[in-house]
Amino acid sequence: MELKEFIDIFIATLELEDASNINAQTDFKSLDDWDSLASLSIISMVDDRFGVTINKKEVRACDTIEDLFNMIISKQ
Repeated sequence: MELKEFIDIFIATLELEDASNINAQTDFKSLDDWDSLASLSIISMVDDRFGVTINKKEVRACDTIEDLFNMIISKQ
C-alpha cells in the first residue's frame, strides 16, 4: 500500500467533503470532522481493509496521517 492510497481511503472513510488540503502532514485530530466516531471508523477501516488491529491509544499517539500510515505498515 502506498501513502497516497491510504490518504484516499482515509478521506473516503471519514466522508470528508473538502479534502483539498488533506495530505500526509495533516494533523487529522485537528480536522473539524474528527471526533470519537471518526476514530472508531478509522480503527474499523484499518482492521477491515488492512487486517491490522489498532486501538484508540495508538491512534492518539499519531499526529499526522503519515504517522498513522507508518504505524499501520509497521504492524503488517
